[in-house]
Order: sequence, then C-alpha cells, then structure tokens
Amino acid sequence: MTPERFDIYDDQQKWIGTAPRNEVHAKGYWHRSFHCWIVRDEGDKRMVLFQRRRDIKDTFPGYYDITAAGHLVAGEQLQDAHRELEEELGVHTSFDALTYLFTATQQLQGEVRGVPFLDREFSAVYGLCLNQPLESYVLQASEVDSLYEAPLDDLLALFRQEKDAVQAFGVRAQQRTFKEEGEALSMSPQDGTPLSSSPRTGEFMFDGTREVMTTTTDLSCNRGDYKPSASAVRLVSEIRLADFVPHGTTYYIDVLEALKRVAGV
Repeated sequence: MTPERFDIYDDQQKWIGTAPRNEVHAKGYWHRSFHCWIVRDEGDKRMVLFQRRRDIKDTFPGYYDITAAGHLVAGEQLQDAHRELEEELGVHTSFDALTYLFTATQQLQGEVRGVPFLDREFSAVYGLCLNQPLESYVLQASEVDSLYEAPLDDLLALFRQEKDAVQAFGVRAQQRTFKEEGEALSMSPQDGTPLSSSPRTGEFMFDGTREVMTTTTDLSCNRGDYKPSASAVRLVSEIRLADFVPHGTTYYIDVLEALKRVAGV
C-alpha cells in the first residue's frame, strides 16, 4: 500500500514539495487541512455537532473534535477535500453549499503510544446547516467513534470558561462491517474499544456517559463500504474543555461565533 502523501509548505504557505503522512507529523512540516462544522436548528436554539475520534487515531485518539475534517493529500484542492463529509458522516453535499468561515494557522503537538508528533496546519474552516437527526448520519467506523451535539451557547460558555462542563447527546451507529483494501473488518462494540474513555488517562468514563438503545429505520447509503444497522446507541455525556482536541480556546470561540452566521435551511 502506497503511503499517503501531503503537499508541504513553509510558514508563508509557499509550496516546497511533498512528504509521507508519518514524516509530515514526525518532522512538523506545514500542510493543509479542511474543517467543516455542522449545525442544526431546534426552534430558536442552534445545536453544534462534533465527533469523538477513534482510539486508534495517530493524533489525539479519543478526543472530541470538529464535525468532519481531514488533510489535503498531495495535489488536492479544497473543493476536493469536502469529500470528508461523505467519507466520515455519509453527507452528500456540494462544496458550494458550505459557508467559508476563516483560515486557522495551528501548531499541535503531543505523543501517542510513545510516538511524538508535531502537527502544523493551515486549516480552511467551513460551516454547514443540516436539520437532520444524529441517527441519519452514517459514521465511518475507522475514523469516527461517535457523533455528538450540544447547544452552541453552552459550548461558547464552556470555551469561555463560564461552565465546567456541558451535557451533550450522541449516537454511535452499529455498523456491521467496514471494508478496507478488500477485507471486511468487524467494527462492532465487541471489538474491545471502550464505549467512552478519558482522552487524557484512558480510564473508563461510564460514570459520565449513559447509553440508551434506540431503534431507527435502516438508513440509505450510496457507498458500498458502509452497512448501518437498524439500531443505534444514544449517548448522554458530560464533556469538559480538556476533552476536546486542543486547537485553542480562541479557535473554538471564533468557530462558534462564526457558526451563528451560517444560514439555516
């Protein structure tokens, strides 16, 4: 399998070549990424959707993060990168339907399973309003553990440190299989991954997360590698500031303020 390659840049966004993904994160090369935050309106209240990253991710496993995001691979443009919405969430929409919010310059670093990383990104941030229930999303099991939503105003208060925690409601679709390189991989809850664990300690958080089984009709999907079942696990969690990927409070506050201006449907 050919390693994924990214275009890399200097700190002035001048292209300087390409490099494999693992080298980009090991050496801290600047590269480009796409962020899209989804909102929905519930009466006069705007809800913001965000995902919990899989515990197998190479950066910030188990943390809460942007609704859908991804790196631009070598040669890609932003118009191509919005594929992340379809891949991670099963959302089929045109690039023109997205609202551009701003471009963020970020440097994130850490260590995962003993391997240090330095993630330097120029991130184009977009917003999208979709008034549909969480159960209608088809989660990419290799990337997304679960999908949550919380009121925009509550999240603003959290990142302004006016609240210690927010209550969020989520869903984990019970996908039967995920096909990768022609092989079917079981991604059921019996795969050993805890339903919720602390991003910082790895300790189970069953005290903070409750699960409720709900039944939905089978969801349609145009991609053959996803097979959602007729049931989903509803989650209720108390989420704290430190549980989010550390993009910085300024980033999150700027995103949330900008999401107020995204047109409803």
